Amino acid sequence: MRHYDLAPLYRSTVGFDRLFAALDGFVSAEQAPTYPPYNIERTSENAYRVTVAVAGFTESELSIETRESTLTIKGERKPVEGSKAEVLHQGIAARAFERRFQLADHVQVTGASLEHGLLHVELVREVPEAKKPRRIQIAGSAPASQPTIEGSVQQAA
Repeated sequence: MRHYDLAPLYRSTVGFDRLFAALDGFVSAEQAPTYPPYNIERTSENAYRVTVAVAGFTESELSIETRESTLTIKGERKPVEGSKAEVLHQGIAARAFERRFQLADHVQVTGASLEHGLLHVELVREVPEAKKPRRIQIAGSAPASQPTIEGSVQQAA
């Protein structure tokens, strides 16, 4: 695998932080965490749903936060107090996690629900009127009459 050092670009540019963060994300995509698994669905033209498999977590052990254009979902299980059971095999993951999603401009979280071990986060894209494309009418001019030349025309004798 090739490793690209973007540090020289950071030093010579201003205001491109999000672009370089995205590039860093693409470069390190092979090292991206795979736990917990998730789905991203489009439920309508401007609505989306992120579904994260969080079996074993309760609502109090999960947190959802949005900051700028990042959605962060965290889970941290508390150890069970007073449990004297010895685990012979642990196939169900009980580790803490933090999963981040980059949101496009004007995407807002509208709600979240936890059912059957799946956390559903509802998102909607609401573009402000000022940012929506609009059609501009072209003002037509009245058809101009034939140009006239004033003066007299002399005929050859």
